[in-house]
Amino acid sequence: MKKKIILCLGIIMFFFNNPASANYEKIFYDISIEGISGETINFNDFKNKVVLVVNTASYCGFTKQYENLQNLWVKYKKKGLIVLGVPSNSFNQEKKKNSEVKEFCEVNFNITFPLTAITEVKGKNAHELFKWAKANHGNSAVPKWNFHKILINKEGKIEETFSSFTKPLSSKIVNKINSIL
Repeated sequence: MKKKIILCLGIIMFFFNNPASANYEKIFYDISIEGISGETINFNDFKNKVVLVVNTASYCGFTKQYENLQNLWVKYKKKGLIVLGVPSNSFNQEKKKNSEVKEFCEVNFNITFPLTAITEVKGKNAHELFKWAKANHGNSAVPKWNFHKILINKEGKIEETFSSFTKPLSSKIVNKINSIL
């Protein structure tokens, strides 16, 4: 009798063990966002690629991570990695105009990876991308600060998230990227 109960509990736990309900009615590729120059960035164009989404800010203590994000982009873009910078003033550390952010990134860090327009990343006014991430991966996908990272796999689903403290070229991020490229 105890074995049957344990077996039944095990089966029940197996079926209910899904992180943050991850129902994925939509996948990453079903979303788009405004680019830094006003164009539409259609994530469907990134299909079958790995995407590292990073909310960024010009006046943050982590802003120097731009350099390693650019290095990561240069090293892995031919293998299928997209680095997507999402400038945000959600933490009150971003410039006011997209043109100022673009110039800052190009002049100070030679950024060539795609950047979005200044975008809300948390709360009720968060962009659809970040609401989607929270709905499918839970609170670990919600940026707690600037330079929070969300890694999207080739299936358009969240593979993993990384805090602002995790550097773009850390073995944790690089190994995970290598494993899913």
